Amino acid sequence: MATIKTLSRVSAAAVTLAAGLAAAPALAEVELNFYSGYQTAPHSRINGTSPSTGGFSELIGWEGKSFSAPPYYGLRATWWRDGDWGFGAEFSHNKIYANADDMAAAGFERLEFTDGLNILTVNATRRWQDAWGGFTPYVGGGVGVAIPHVEVTAVGGPSTFGYQMTGPAARFTAGASYALNERWSVFGEYQFTWSDNSAELDGGGSLDTTIYTNALNVGLGFRF
Repeated sequence: MATIKTLSRVSAAAVTLAAGLAAAPALAEVELNFYSGYQTAPHSRINGTSPSTGGFSELIGWEGKSFSAPPYYGLRATWWRDGDWGFGAEFSHNKIYANADDMAAAGFERLEFTDGLNILTVNATRRWQDAWGGFTPYVGGGVGVAIPHVEVTAVGGPSTFGYQMTGPAARFTAGASYALNERWSVFGEYQFTWSDNSAELDGGGSLDTTIYTNALNVGLGFRF
C-alpha cells in the first residue's frame, strides 16, 4: 500500500519542478496560480472486495462539498517559454463524499476521498495574450497521478484511512485571466479531471472506481 512517504516523495518532486521553473532563464516568464471554487463529481461505479461484505459493485452518487473543511483548492506553476506556450506542474485538492444511501447499499459506513482526491499533473498550456480587450484566454491539459486520502469503512469491517497512489490521472482547463499590473492577475476557469483509482483496503480487499470532476475556479496569479 502506498503511504504518506509516497505522498511526500511525489510532493518533493513537484517542489523540485517548481524550483526548476523559478531558476529558468531571466527572459522566460514564470507564473504561479492559486485557486479555489465549486467542484462536483458525477456518479461512478465502485467495484471490489472487502473482508466483511465480499464482492461489491454499486453505482455511487458523489458530493463535492467544496467549501467544507478541508476545502477544495489548487496550485499551478507555469513556465512560459516563448510567450504563447507554457509548461509546468499542478496540484489540485479535489474531494468527494459518497451519497449516504448509495454507500449503505454497497455495504459501507464510510466512503470518501476528502483530504482529498489529490491530483498531480505535468501540464502544457496555450494562451492568447490580451486577445479579448485586456483578457487573456488560455487552454491547457496535463497527465499525472491520483494520490487520494482513502477513507473507507465497510460495515463490520476494518477502516482504511491514509494516502495511497491509486492510478493515472489527467486534467483539462479553459479560462481567461486579467492583468492587474505587471506582476499580479486574476482569473476564472473551468477545469475537468479524470482519475482511475484502485485503492487497497486494510484487512484485505480493494476498491476500484473512475472519478470525473468538474469545477468552476477563481484565483490569483503572480508572474516573475
